[in-house]
Amino acid sequence: MQSASDLWKQARETLRQTMKLDRNSFARWIEPLVPSAGPAGALVLSVDDDFTKLWIENYYAKDIESAVRATDPGAKVAFVLNQAPAAPREAPEPEAAPKPPARPARAAAPGELRGVPLNEDFTFENFITGPSNSFAQAAAQQVSVNPGGAYNPLLIYGDTGLGKTHLMQAVAHRVRRNDPRATIVYIPLETMLNDFIESIQTGRSADFRSRYRRTDLLLVDDIQFIVKSQALQEEFFNTFNALQNERKQIIITSDQPPNKIQGLSDRLVSRFQQGLVTDIQSPDYATRMAILKSKQAGAANPVPDEFLSYIATNITSNVRKLEGALTKLVCYRDLIGRPLTQEVVVEQLRGLLDQERKAEPTCQDIQRVVAEEFDLRVSDLTGKARPQNIALPRLIAMYLSRAFTRLSLPDIGRAFGKSHATIVHAWNTVPGRMETDRTVRAHVESICAKLGRDVSELP
Repeated sequence: MQSASDLWKQARETLRQTMKLDRNSFARWIEPLVPSAGPAGALVLSVDDDFTKLWIENYYAKDIESAVRATDPGAKVAFVLNQAPAAPREAPEPEAAPKPPARPARAAAPGELRGVPLNEDFTFENFITGPSNSFAQAAAQQVSVNPGGAYNPLLIYGDTGLGKTHLMQAVAHRVRRNDPRATIVYIPLETMLNDFIESIQTGRSADFRSRYRRTDLLLVDDIQFIVKSQALQEEFFNTFNALQNERKQIIITSDQPPNKIQGLSDRLVSRFQQGLVTDIQSPDYATRMAILKSKQAGAANPVPDEFLSYIATNITSNVRKLEGALTKLVCYRDLIGRPLTQEVVVEQLRGLLDQERKAEPTCQDIQRVVAEEFDLRVSDLTGKARPQNIALPRLIAMYLSRAFTRLSLPDIGRAFGKSHATIVHAWNTVPGRMETDRTVRAHVESICAKLGRDVSELP
């Protein structure tokens, strides 16, 4: 009988050839797995931390199981945490865990929360996790239990209403629970900018610096607005350095990755990329349904699933609109006193759905919906693999990105990791496939409907 070590060695070589991961990703996720024999001949693979375990189970487990069974068809695979979890690889700790650095003397009272009050509902327990946000959620969880040591800074980016602020504040709630003495600053960038301007006008710049540097956790929402002031960029750069030097945690949100923010200084881009940059995408149908059902938990008269499904199918852009649609139906039913019917639901949500359809989809929206339509991952569409089950969905996503967005060919190419010539090929190929293949046309019509568009709008 083959040993666990030999079985994993062969399976790992199979994965190296079939997974199409780049060298760094393979070294990060696959090579550190430690094999051992489990009960009934199972192969047990140990990982260092919860974050790694969650990520591998969500994205690589099927590939790993297939590779193991290619060597031993009867083998089962299980993932477990090491007995003594190692520190995250992005921020390795010395073997002997150091004592936390002594807190500098500060004017703030223990447990002080400065800036804008936190939303009490924005906790990890109330955050619905799905494929579109699992990486960001796992990273935020890690930061909440090891602030200043894991992923510092943590930058979460994505469109409005997808949960960036929720995750940021969830970290604050968890840190406050774990360490009641922690001082936390949560501030939208626009508020910080106004605070900065006032400090200059009143000659109290030293107070401004003290307010934001004498904290254990700094949370800044919508950092992209910092480009409005070069002086604030300079001040924030110095504040960032001061906090990092003292191992104080920084969390930032943005509507796009730092290297895409026009007007952001190169050195701030470099600082933001030192930690972990991760995105949140629009939720898939299953996650949207889970969000709506969670809002109905414990309700005496919950909205029937058929109407929740109607909302989840037609409102796909962000969570706020999703929740707003549910709130509108509940208010109508309770205030008017009429039961909900399909006709009532369609009529009451007509305005919201019109707004949803008018919104121009982003390239990321199109990638997400196409991936959902073909039961793929977004990374399949943007990767290098070229099997038939991926090639056609990728062409459709490229075609629709050119049809429904104002992006240039090079910009669309970068979004897919391809040259602009490949986008031109998709543009010329997909219409012909739609004319000759009813299945292709049906897929495109379904995707257009989910994007709030009609196939008749296509050239």
